[in-house]
Amino acid sequence: MSAWVIRGLGMAVLHGVALTLLAKYAVYHPTDQTLVTSVALAVLVGAAALWSALDAWRDVPDRGRAWFIAALVAGVVSGLLYVIGRAVFVDQTGVSELGGALTGGAAFSALLVLVPAGLGLFVGGRIGRSKPSDSEDSEDSEADEERAPSPRPRRRVRAEEEVRPRPSPRIRSHSREPRA
Repeated sequence: MSAWVIRGLGMAVLHGVALTLLAKYAVYHPTDQTLVTSVALAVLVGAAALWSALDAWRDVPDRGRAWFIAALVAGVVSGLLYVIGRAVFVDQTGVSELGGALTGGAAFSALLVLVPAGLGLFVGGRIGRSKPSDSEDSEDSEADEERAPSPRPRRRVRAEEEVRPRPSPRIRSHSREPRA
């Protein structure tokens, strides 16, 4: 499977389960939802940020596009899973809830994947990797210096040569003596 399918379906299942559990909790505790909702949102944001940071750290190719498409897939599929989960486990919700879940709910879920994933990709790309041992590193750096030319090679000056500054092309030396 491609990368965006795995990420999209994984995040969709996580979002669908979280939303269904929040709906089930709201049935039994209608006035005490603040802490549980905050913890659920933190888990969803943390999962997307951590997974995308790992992708950036491992230097997965085309990770930005994969996370963008995964966010779109996660939004739509999590909306479907939420309606199905709520119909089975909570209150026998019908097809009438599908419209709201596929518009507003899907957009919220997609943003809840896309924004932390973007932040995770940014942070994960900046995290340092472990370097190879010193003996391997010194051999590699010497070989790289021999192979790769510098972008602006410097002219080596011998000790006995005198270094004279070059005149600027704009400045012309005019003598004050009249021409003969």
